[in-house]
Amino acid sequence: MRSLKYIIVSTFLFLSITWSSNLFAGVGEHIPPDHWDYEGERGPEHWGELIHENCKCKTGDMQSPIGISVTEKTKLDDIIFHYYPTPLRIINNGHTIQVNYGRGSSILVGHNKYDLIQFHFHTPSEHVIHGKHYDMEAHLVHSGAHGEIAIVAVFMEKGKENNFIKILWNNFPKDQGKEHVIADIKINVQQLLPKNTNAYYNYRGSLTTPPCSEIVNWLILKMPIEVSTAEVNKFTSIFKIDARPIRHQHGHVVKESE
Repeated sequence: MRSLKYIIVSTFLFLSITWSSNLFAGVGEHIPPDHWDYEGERGPEHWGELIHENCKCKTGDMQSPIGISVTEKTKLDDIIFHYYPTPLRIINNGHTIQVNYGRGSSILVGHNKYDLIQFHFHTPSEHVIHGKHYDMEAHLVHSGAHGEIAIVAVFMEKGKENNFIKILWNNFPKDQGKEHVIADIKINVQQLLPKNTNAYYNYRGSLTTPPCSEIVNWLILKMPIEVSTAEVNKFTSIFKIDARPIRHQHGHVVKESE
């Protein structure tokens, strides 16, 4: 029962303002036993050992991210996006740059509606497609019924400057753990999507951060967007690596739109 309560609470905090930054902001060198990182003794291979409630990170059989090469081509439901402008609410949570989104934006996949909560970034890409890592990967995190999460993944590769990313990067918070609200800047995450949003991969997996709960419906858009080399470099100057290595598939069935 305690484990179930922890997973529910941790998942909620992940969806709002990443739980690690809020719980541990300002603790200095006194690192709590369940603090996690992307390298060293608190890195991905040790997440499941830090506290019992993270056990899925080690023992789960539907863990994410994965390498995608073999797929089952099928007719997938179109992802219907209903994204609207919202004031910029941005936070450096110590692991990534996260933008918390105002209420009212959502996606519809078949008969299932998911409300957009936040989006954030990883470098390099967490998912690997036919052996290829992209330079970055954005995760648009949505909350659905019965505790399910839907994450739309957008690959980012070096190319021309991206005006939407430029706005976010120009407002990078220097301090960790505090949400900055820039009311006079409104953003619409629709601008982060590629032109073709109907071509995607789909599988059931997990959060890619502790507690690694296996409650995620992954919707991975096949078409990448472009960002400039300077934009990638600015992110990696703060977060050198913030990507969990790919996990064993354990019979994951990855569906691919026809």
